[in-house]
Amino acid sequence: MKTRKILVMLVMMLTAVSAKAQFDPGTWSLHFKLGFGASQLTNTDHMPLTAGNVDSQFLGASLWGLDAEYQVSKLLGISFGLNRYKQGGAWKDYTYNNVKYKDPELNLNYLTVPVLANFYVWKGLALKTGVQVGYLTDASVSERWVEQLDNRDLTTKHTLDIYDDCKKIDLSIPVGVSYEFGSHLVLDARYNIGLTNLNDGNYLSAKNIKNGVFMMSIGFKFDL
Repeated sequence: MKTRKILVMLVMMLTAVSAKAQFDPGTWSLHFKLGFGASQLTNTDHMPLTAGNVDSQFLGASLWGLDAEYQVSKLLGISFGLNRYKQGGAWKDYTYNNVKYKDPELNLNYLTVPVLANFYVWKGLALKTGVQVGYLTDASVSERWVEQLDNRDLTTKHTLDIYDDCKKIDLSIPVGVSYEFGSHLVLDARYNIGLTNLNDGNYLSAKNIKNGVFMMSIGFKFDL
């Protein structure tokens, strides 16, 4: 509920801002942002967790970050960022050997450093792309097991640390678009195309698993 109220307030602020964004060459700015992401593992339609193959779906998570941007010209800016968010994937509930497995997730938490070229094509509208390096801070698989005991459902939460089975460095190519409302408020949407095979052990059975994540954020930009 609190998150919904914050989003409503931010949308109201968007509609209230009318000043035109200024992009002066040779200047620096800082951009603080909050938002959400939806990630899914690519190059695999199925992923064995406890037993069998389970259809994959998107995993949602919050994100926060900070970008520093240098304005090369009125049409081009170069930004350097530091972001924190979760990638990985989720799977549909399934049943195996009379046990129900609910909310299976592969959680991969990263600190990422994107370096982007921002092309300002019209007023505050920018197209962006570049390269991003992510460092894996922790990795786990979690799910809830629902078993029948004396005609009652017994639910237990199970979490398995798979940090040693995953690559620690993740490379990706971000592509996206942003719009600056006035001189401070920025709406940003991007998709990160994963380049790194995440598998570095025996737990992940698929041989070529990559991250893919859509992110949307809203933030405030301040001139230095």
